Amino acid sequence: MVMIRQYELVELVRSYDPNTDEDALNKAYIYTVKMHGTQKRASGDPYFSHPVEVAGILAGMKLDWKTITAGLLHDTLEDTLATHEELEKQFGPDIVKLVEGVTKLSQLEVQGKAAKQGENFRKLVLAMSEDIRVLLIKLADRLHNMRTLHFIESPEKRQRIARETIELYAPLAERIGISQIKEELQDIAFSELYPDVKDSISARLESLRADGENLSIVDRVIAELKVKLNEGGLENADVYGREKRPYSIWRKMERQHIGFEALADIVAFRILVDNIEECYRALGIIHGSYRAVPELFDDYISNPKPNGYRSLHTTVMGPENRRIEIQIRTHDMHNVNEMGVAAHWAYKQQQGMSDGDQYRWLRQLLTILEQSQAPEEFLEHTKLELFQDQVFCFTPKGELVALPRGATPIDFAYAVHSDVGDSTVGAKVNGRMTPLNHVLRNGDQVEIVRSKKQTPSPTWERFVVTGKARAHIRKYLRMQQRTEYAALGKSMLQKVYDSEGATFTEKAVNGILKKFKTATDEDLYARIGAGSLTAREVFYAIFPGLKDKKPEIADELPSINKPTKSGARISGIPIRGIIPGMALHLARCCHPVIGDRIVGIITTGKGVTVHTIDCETLESFADMPERWLDLSWDSDSQAIETQTGRLSIQLSNATGALSALTTSIAKHDANIINLKVAGRTTDTMDLMVDLQVKDLQHLSNIMAGIRATPHVYSVERIRGK
Repeated sequence: MVMIRQYELVELVRSYDPNTDEDALNKAYIYTVKMHGTQKRASGDPYFSHPVEVAGILAGMKLDWKTITAGLLHDTLEDTLATHEELEKQFGPDIVKLVEGVTKLSQLEVQGKAAKQGENFRKLVLAMSEDIRVLLIKLADRLHNMRTLHFIESPEKRQRIARETIELYAPLAERIGISQIKEELQDIAFSELYPDVKDSISARLESLRADGENLSIVDRVIAELKVKLNEGGLENADVYGREKRPYSIWRKMERQHIGFEALADIVAFRILVDNIEECYRALGIIHGSYRAVPELFDDYISNPKPNGYRSLHTTVMGPENRRIEIQIRTHDMHNVNEMGVAAHWAYKQQQGMSDGDQYRWLRQLLTILEQSQAPEEFLEHTKLELFQDQVFCFTPKGELVALPRGATPIDFAYAVHSDVGDSTVGAKVNGRMTPLNHVLRNGDQVEIVRSKKQTPSPTWERFVVTGKARAHIRKYLRMQQRTEYAALGKSMLQKVYDSEGATFTEKAVNGILKKFKTATDEDLYARIGAGSLTAREVFYAIFPGLKDKKPEIADELPSINKPTKSGARISGIPIRGIIPGMALHLARCCHPVIGDRIVGIITTGKGVTVHTIDCETLESFADMPERWLDLSWDSDSQAIETQTGRLSIQLSNATGALSALTTSIAKHDANIINLKVAGRTTDTMDLMVDLQVKDLQHLSNIMAGIRATPHVYSVERIRGK
């Protein structure tokens, strides 16, 4: 174990922060060693090595001495006998507040893995909304834990931690612009989640490095770019090539459904200059010298990303007619792009969160938190906010609105204000009326048409992509559904009263609310309408003497809106939201698998047909909302039947290609139930393959493995018969 020593840490912090409180750092170092005592980590190292290394990571980011001190102490409240009062007495209220902000994330115990992850993440957002240094400490904590992940014996625990890291903490690091931490978190998690894919991509990169020709190409491109820039008067510009990381390469393969051989930009080239004017001069020189690839130019200087990232991105047919990606930025921009908020956080002048546009996304997450009913729902909405690429649109007054790629006018309206979203009836994009599900593009000017009589439509949820829009729509629908359930429940209770010859009174209902642990009569009626209580149960609670009397007529009214209490398991398919007694089958037009977002369509004589949310068949039911059911997979169910995943695969028409493909599929514990050669040329084969899979994650793992297989050009999931 090599651990940063006490004097080394103090000297490092003092080297960039001359006002460092050395006594506080020394005292915190000694305190954490003392309090953690003989505790051990999974690696066998003393536990205090962890907070010390976390402090070292924070110091490497050149953060202030209070953050470093809190990093040293961040586990003392949770894992030792230290108390709030003792820490505040020794280190002051500011540092204790930071320590508590990190500690609170793991204190709430809730049932279910998804709910626990969602609740912890909700607490993280709340904590960092008060002081973003909480997030910086948490990221350093997660980074060191990931560096020692391989010491954990349980494969399931390693996988869970890696998935949480790649889905939440790496995107958060990206959102505050800390590229170095983001990339290391992604690389370690990628190695744990997809070791075969990581090894395959790394081996191919190593093969390219071993090939002197590839290195010489990079050198020749750099040399030619420098010549062009010198000729244009930018003699001081720095040019270098940066090999993309395996995870970044895999994400691009997944996003574009292509194999490794089809990638044209394994190396990205960067041009660093002294000021913004020189950025645009360099861009003019490059575009004047080489043919630009259409639609592959982004100006993040005039339109910075939400995390403060600024740069010019362009792709050109460069030297030797090779397609190359070029990023142009100043040295200061590069520093901020690499270290994000940590590069310019002035703690002496600032307290808590900045009010600038850089943290608007954090306020959006707080709004989603307020609208979401359950922790796992908040987690779902938040992932939507974190993982989408950006598109920039404008209001009629010229105000910039940043949205995820694929956003619609409804997303735009909710981004402006929740009241605007709720009252939207139409939208003008660039002066022309467009459908509300129209996909917005960069530079669009959007004008929202409103009406006081308008309310959110259930159909909006099918095409919105922002978490804020989806949270508001779901909140309204829950309120509307509760009103409908309450009216239905009251009607059902009155029907039982009538059948028994009794007179219905609100006073009698209010008298038994405590028995059912319900606050209001409306809540009780809603429970009856939703099916968690029967009207006759409530009636007998009011008139217990009539309980043994056999009812003459049924008190239940048929309603297609009434889901099962705990989900349905019909034909081995675990689904929540199915109407009791109805038949269920999976649609053959889209082959839904567990993990897909799904809806149900009620068909007379057939029961419920389950479709994926993006199935084209659903368009024919757009005008029949009464036939739609909001369904979800029962995540608590086990031992489910396998489902069919259908893939379209293009591979090289070469000896051993098909064998390598089937071997890759077998390694992922999948069974081929049908394979058809859809087309063949001299160089390629097009295959359609049906596989037995457990769920969407299983299918995604198989596809990732196939893409990393030699001779495979592309693989994508397909729909249809």
